[in-house]
Amino acid sequence: MLEKKVRKIRRHKRVRAKISGSAKLPRLCVFRSAKHIYAQLIDDTKGKTLFSANDMKLKGKKTDSAKELGKQIAKIAIDNKIEKVVFDRAGYQYHGRVKAVAEGAREGGLKF
Repeated sequence: MLEKKVRKIRRHKRVRAKISGSAKLPRLCVFRSAKHIYAQLIDDTKGKTLFSANDMKLKGKKTDSAKELGKQIAKIAIDNKIEKVVFDRAGYQYHGRVKAVAEGAREGGLKF
């Protein structure tokens, strides 16, 4: 199990070396646990989380609630005049719930 965590950390470092968020172009970071999924808009220049959302109050299948989470975070961003973001998959495969968050955010109006 330790080797699996180490590989995920290495992948995340590799992704983070290439992307960074700012106030105008924040980083949309996704965290996936066994039961829930979380999304944050992060300004890396200040080291601050601008907005966050999770799927704890959403009902249904995990992928469906992940897509709704993407729509929620997109609505929050657009209400605060943020239209473009950089997507950070945080070392996870772009597959399943992580992909559903990205698709939901795109449907909500975010560009990345």
